[in-house]
Amino acid sequence: MNWAKELLGTEKPIIAMCHLRALPGDLEYDEEKGMSYVVEKAGEDFQALQKGGVDAVMFSNEFSLPYLKKVKPETTAAMAAVIGELKPEIKIPFGVNVLWDPYASLDLAAATGASFIREVMSGVYTGDLGLWDNDAGEISRHRRKLGLKDRVKLLYNIYPEAASYLGARDIVDIAKTNVFNNKPDALLVSGVTAGADTDTSILKRIKEELPDTYVFCNTGCKLETVETQLSVSDGAIVGTYFKKDGIFENFVDYERVARFMDKVHSIR
Repeated sequence: MNWAKELLGTEKPIIAMCHLRALPGDLEYDEEKGMSYVVEKAGEDFQALQKGGVDAVMFSNEFSLPYLKKVKPETTAAMAAVIGELKPEIKIPFGVNVLWDPYASLDLAAATGASFIREVMSGVYTGDLGLWDNDAGEISRHRRKLGLKDRVKLLYNIYPEAASYLGARDIVDIAKTNVFNNKPDALLVSGVTAGADTDTSILKRIKEELPDTYVFCNTGCKLETVETQLSVSDGAIVGTYFKKDGIFENFVDYERVARFMDKVHSIR
């Protein structure tokens, strides 16, 4: 268990979310402002995150609501275009998350040079998206087919937002069998939506059972809770807290990022 430290350069890394505005084909896409607006705002958010000191960034189509389990080609193409425009400015490791399509995420990683993806990649869940059924074996083979096996890490969201496991299995059992069967590079534990608190007790139970696997807090990490969450997990993915006033729909606030990362540095 050392890939994250080697890639991100630190223990207890903070991976920040760079949420792209609605893209072509999305319900809220602004045709008048066009893709230049999406690129402009993505660049501003990314710079605030990078200058604020985060360890890595993950680009996602967070404003493509309502999400698809199999995205349209135009979504992946638009995300690749945005990241391509920003590549000269990117000085830190980055990942991608095409919500909620692991195959598209891997395709995007191959096109952009991303180092990791985040997705729901195993199990059957039921929730707002209906039945959510992914095949970890097929996903891993798609990564290999694209030549990404040794370059792109798979971050498994095993407690996805807005869904619950279809079956009476304890979350720790789900974590343990995922590690045995699917060999994830990290396990992610979430709250009910983006920005919602992740249950610290669940993080702690999973980490105690799987000390040799990376276990990250996936949602809801705040300035007031980061010390507690990092005390039981190996890192955190942070999106909503970095927005102005901590509101999901807003743009990134550099001052919030810098204060948060100052706190993280004092904890490490």
